[in-house]
Amino acid sequence: ALEIARAIGYPVMVKASAGGGGKGMRIAHDDQELLDGLERARSEARSSFGDDRVFIEKYVAEPRHIEIQVLGDTHGNVVHLGERECSIQRRHQKVIEEAPSPFLDPATRAAMGEQAVALARAVGYHSAGTVEFIVDRDRKFYFLEMNTRLQVEHPVTELVTGLDLVELMIRIASGERLPFAQEDVRLDGWALEARVYAEDPRRGFLPSIGRLVRYREPQAEGIRVDSGVVEGGEVSMFYDPMIAKLITWGRTRDEAAKLGGHGPDRPTATDRPAQALDGFLVRGVGHNIPFLAAVLDRPRFAEGRLTTNFIAEEFGERFQGHSLGIERRHDLAAVAVAMRVREAARGAQISGRMRMWRYQPVTSWTVRLDDELIEAELAAAEGHEHAIAIEGRSRRIALDWQPGDPLAHARVDGVALVIQVDPISEGYLLSHRGAELRAILRTRRAAEYAARMPPKAPPDTSRLVRSPMPGLIVSIAVAPGQEVKMGQELCVLEAMKMENVLRAERDGVVDEIKVASRETVAADQVLLCFA
Repeated sequence: ALEIARAIGYPVMVKASAGGGGKGMRIAHDDQELLDGLERARSEARSSFGDDRVFIEKYVAEPRHIEIQVLGDTHGNVVHLGERECSIQRRHQKVIEEAPSPFLDPATRAAMGEQAVALARAVGYHSAGTVEFIVDRDRKFYFLEMNTRLQVEHPVTELVTGLDLVELMIRIASGERLPFAQEDVRLDGWALEARVYAEDPRRGFLPSIGRLVRYREPQAEGIRVDSGVVEGGEVSMFYDPMIAKLITWGRTRDEAAKLGGHGPDRPTATDRPAQALDGFLVRGVGHNIPFLAAVLDRPRFAEGRLTTNFIAEEFGERFQGHSLGIERRHDLAAVAVAMRVREAARGAQISGRMRMWRYQPVTSWTVRLDDELIEAELAAAEGHEHAIAIEGRSRRIALDWQPGDPLAHARVDGVALVIQVDPISEGYLLSHRGAELRAILRTRRAAEYAARMPPKAPPDTSRLVRSPMPGLIVSIAVAPGQEVKMGQELCVLEAMKMENVLRAERDGVVDEIKVASRETVAADQVLLCFA
């Protein structure tokens, strides 16, 4: 392996021969990374596919992953249905796909399509298949592999071509001819697919397992959701972490992918992806919906400047959350006050008081939105309508929400918002457009009293290394009494067919190992302690 890599020239890619979905794949920039990656890739390949054979290929800098959908019948007819851009990946696992690609010009698209068709015809291929390419910054493309099956991302091709790939596969398998020729294929509009995974982006995208306590898919015009789960179902450690696929279609790429631009009228096509992500309710397991919203909101994504390194370059190895502008934050603060007023009014209504008694809501509030203190004044509250001043600026709130509902639909000065709501002590955890905000609401007097209370110091857990997820301990690399440096490997944890290396977050001395190799562990279980 070292001899081959040195001959090709670093960086190189180690890939499992029987691989797929990013499993059994590692990038190496030098001899040591190759030796480490070779071991990990072979181990993952053996676990996932029962075959630990690997090969090495040149790693292309600034690559784009673009694939061509082909169809062939048993009568020798082969056509392609255009391309899909699949460059938004993490650990070589696709996250967002779209059709067509914002990068290809007509000449490159035609050349790639011709090559894909030629390959399928040369091997007598029949059925649906995907020929994958790596495309460099100069639009030079290199054959990667052919997937002789239906791809996860096939819905984006279906939406832009109007063809049902599953139906065509069945007809081909029944011996029918393709009902159209290459010149009949037309691409209409733009489609985008976002994969909803059971993983925790804030903990380094580690897989998350558990029961889907709440699961509600968005339903709206222009939105398609493909899923294989139901509320109450279990996401286990033994299978792929994908929960569902959210697919949107628009006449243009901006219309299919844009997150902003809500107007006072009903949501337009440009609002559909944003509304869908905001309203996609998943509880009980960690998920990547806030991260998906943050990816689509990046200016670089809007400009189509994509590579397979996009996520690593824009977010690093750990998602730190998404920030909202000051006006949108204040909109959410106003909605939070309206929800608290609604809760108080409902509590008064069912408290057994006389019917002629009229509830008088508190008018002066202090909202702590994460670390920001916001002064709010309730000017009027009548049914679903509220007038609330945030830092002196008045906002009209129309709120469609009942206490306990995890989704709030609101209009702030005519702007439609969908907000996920989870109750917390003295307030709500609000999720919107990829941002999660803790809104603590107190009356003005209660806020002044709380400000005088000394803060409580959190417990010290810095000595403990906990398991970030349920899984299987594959190996332990340290022993009691051993000195370790920050970044040094401590152990390897396998979950959902992926091996995750847990590393020391600081220098120290190992005091105690609390688990053994091949032991199954739970999330947050203590694995080892530092002295």
